[in-house]
Amino acid sequence: MNLVTTTPAEEVPTPLELRRQIRSGIHKTTTAGQALGHLQGNLVILPADWALDFAIFCQRNPKPCPLLAISDPGDPVLPSLGEDLNICSDLPKYRIWENGVLCAEVQDISDVWRGNFVAFVIGCSFSFEEALISSGLGVRHIEEGSEGSMYITNIETKRAGAFEGSLVVSMRPYTEANAIRAVEITAQFPMAHGAPVHFGDPTKIGVVDLSVPDFGVAVTFREDEIPVFWACGVTPQVVVKNAKPPICITHAPGHMVVTDLPSQGVG
Repeated sequence: MNLVTTTPAEEVPTPLELRRQIRSGIHKTTTAGQALGHLQGNLVILPADWALDFAIFCQRNPKPCPLLAISDPGDPVLPSLGEDLNICSDLPKYRIWENGVLCAEVQDISDVWRGNFVAFVIGCSFSFEEALISSGLGVRHIEEGSEGSMYITNIETKRAGAFEGSLVVSMRPYTEANAIRAVEITAQFPMAHGAPVHFGDPTKIGVVDLSVPDFGVAVTFREDEIPVFWACGVTPQVVVKNAKPPICITHAPGHMVVTDLPSQGVG
């Protein structure tokens, strides 16, 4: 008699468990494909005297910058986004900018946090990927274990104070038929950038070579697939580089704020 044994399915961490794994250094990689069903967010931290102009920039550019939360000055805890969520320690990787120049990538910012810092958490397109997958539309960068491909376009954002610059987009390849389905699905997620801004010929939005993304890594294209582009929360990193605040802290692309908020029914 042959006995068939089965291995229990790998447990999927809750958002709180994932944040604690990140905080303890167990999880150090991209959050793509993690905490499905929950909103993830991009991070921008600025001194308080720069915060108002950046808030106005987000209001004028809701497609790349759908605001999920703004912290009180000097407070790194954001209870509205999740239990025991500390913005200083709960992302796998941060970027530190000084006068518009990227100076360092670190795994914790507790030692550089200041009493006048204001944290902005902005919706992320990782949040609609479970809906794409459950509808039978694979997500290539999840399949390939990367943070995906992001490109700087020739589409200009609307200026607020010193904050201005080009729209950054994330890209996922689909057949034309599946691209239409992806538009319909992601339009239901306005707090995660919503429907795409473009699909098809990338040169029409200033993207010359899909194999050389400005952020992240290139993904594989298959026969009959076209690129589909969504507004991306990495846009503020281009804007910060132009604005040159004395200091700014952001997430590293693909290494996001993982929240307890459901990805559907918000916004």
